[in-house]
Amino acid sequence: MIACTSDPELVMERKQLLERRDALRDRLAAIRRDLGGGLERDLEDQAQQLENQETLLEIARVAEAELAEVERRLAALRQER
Repeated sequence: MIACTSDPELVMERKQLLERRDALRDRLAAIRRDLGGGLERDLEDQAQQLENQETLLEIARVAEAELAEVERRLAALRQER
């Protein structure tokens, strides 16, 4: 759905925000899948997985914060119509 505005800059901004929102949602879904998997049987692999989990959790935190900001900006654009 395209905003009911004739301002091409607002239309472009909304399009970019929607694309970014979708990319962030996809990234978060992939992170959740990775985190939902079990640990390997090998202890060395488990240690690596646990280190990776910390990194994934931080990436998820940052992505969630960015997603919230994108959604806030989209809501503001809807109110400008």
